[in-house]
Amino acid sequence: MSDVQSWIKETVTQNPVVLFMKGTAQFPQCGFSGKAIQLLKASGAENIVTVNVLESPDVRQGIKEYSNWPTIPQLYVKGEFVGGSDIMTEMFESGELQTLIKG
Repeated sequence: MSDVQSWIKETVTQNPVVLFMKGTAQFPQCGFSGKAIQLLKASGAENIVTVNVLESPDVRQGIKEYSNWPTIPQLYVKGEFVGGSDIMTEMFESGELQTLIKG
């Protein structure tokens, strides 16, 4: 496992809610990342750890390999990959995201 993969694994397992996104929670740099942050906040998530993939090409590529998922943002809750903004939207609308965040 590469250093980047080890760092990603450590980050997602040691923090309850991690969002790999473009930009930051305060200044998202794509609409999907902005929507993901809004959904997390609306679901009651606190202490969201965000990783700006635009700061590191290695992390940007590494997270895609880690999850075997081609797009950003990517949400991890309690070490498990949840999905991107489309999946988060579906889960939010059904109440699943709120349950997952609070559970």
